[in-house]
Amino acid sequence: MNMAASLPLLVRVLRSPDVVRDLSLDQWDLLLRQAGTANLLVSLLYLLDDAGLVDTVPAAPRVHLEWARLAAANHARGVRYEVARIRAALSRLDVPLILLKGGAYAMAGLDAGRGRLFSDIDILVPKPRLDEVEAALMLHGWASTHHDPYDQRYYRQWMHEIPPMIHVRRGNAIDVHHAILPETASERPDPALLRAAAVPIAQCPGLSMLAPHDMFLHSAVHLFSGGEFDHGLRDLLDLHRLALQFGADPGFWPGLAPRAQVLQLSRPLYYALRYLQQIMGTPVPSEVMDAARAGGPGPALRSVMDVLFQRALQPHHPSCADHLGAAADFALYVRGNWLRMPPFLLVRHLSYKAFVSPLNGAKAGQA
Repeated sequence: MNMAASLPLLVRVLRSPDVVRDLSLDQWDLLLRQAGTANLLVSLLYLLDDAGLVDTVPAAPRVHLEWARLAAANHARGVRYEVARIRAALSRLDVPLILLKGGAYAMAGLDAGRGRLFSDIDILVPKPRLDEVEAALMLHGWASTHHDPYDQRYYRQWMHEIPPMIHVRRGNAIDVHHAILPETASERPDPALLRAAAVPIAQCPGLSMLAPHDMFLHSAVHLFSGGEFDHGLRDLLDLHRLALQFGADPGFWPGLAPRAQVLQLSRPLYYALRYLQQIMGTPVPSEVMDAARAGGPGPALRSVMDVLFQRALQPHHPSCADHLGAAADFALYVRGNWLRMPPFLLVRHLSYKAFVSPLNGAKAGQA
C-alpha cells in the first residue's frame, strides 16, 4: 500500500497541496478541523497561497481560511511589538540576545515562520547574566511564574531556563534560556558553542539567531528530546521548512551530521531526518541519512520508536487516533523526562508532580 495514502488528510495536503483540488465539502471540514487541532490553520492557508490554490477553495472553507489570515497578521504585529519591548528592556545590559524557535523564524523572515503561531518568545542569554536579565525584565513589567518553592528550584537548579515570565499588563510570555537542554541531561550542547556561531538578524539591530545548522538541530532536539507532542506535527513542519530553505545552501547538508556530533545531538538529528522522510516526504540526501544513522538506535529500539513517533507526530484529532495513541503519548512523556534527568531525580520529580503538587493546589483552593 502507498504509505502517503495512509497518512491523515492534513499531512497529505502538507506533502502535496494539489490534493485539495479533489476534496469534497466533508473532506474540507475534516481538513480544517485537523489543521485547527494541530495549530496549522494559518500554515495551511499560506501553503495554498504559495501553490496558487486558494481560488480553488470552496466558499465555506475559504471563509475560515481568510479569518485565519487576519489572525496571522495580528499575531505577526504582536510578535514584532513584543520583541521590540524585550530588546528595549535589555538594551542597557550589553548582553548577547539570541531569539529561539518561532520568534527567530518570524523576525528573520524564514519560511518556517510563515503562518506559524506561538504563545511565547524564547531567548537565549549567557547563564552568568541570568540575574541581570531577569531583573531588567521585571523592571519592565514581566513577572515570574511557578511560585511553588519546588518549581522554582526545579527550574533554577536543574533546567535550561528560569521559570516563564508573564507581562503583568499584556499577558505575553517570555522564556529565558541559558541552554537548549537541561543541566541534568546526560548529553547537552555547550551553550558557548551556540552563542559563538550565532548570526545577526538582518534589519534587527541587537538581535541574533542560531546559525542554520544549530537552528535545525535545536528544532530537532526540542521535538525529539521533549515529552509533549500537542504541537508535534507543527514542529515537524518547522523542520521540513528549515530543511528545504537551508538545504539550498551547498554547505548545509554536508555539515549537518558533523555539527550534530560536536553538539552531542546525533540521536535527535537521526530521528528528525527519519520522520521527515517518512511523514513529510522531505528530500534528504542519501549520504546525509547514511551519516545520521551512526547516531541512531539499534533495530529493536528503532522499531519501538517508529510505533511511538509515527502516532505522536500526527494531528491530535479523533480522526487520526487509534488504540495506541494515548499510550504512545504517555510513553514519550516519560521518555522526555527520562532524557532530562537522572533516575533518582526523575522519580522524585514525577512523584512530587503526581502527589504533592495536586495536594498543595487543593489546599490553596481551600484557603
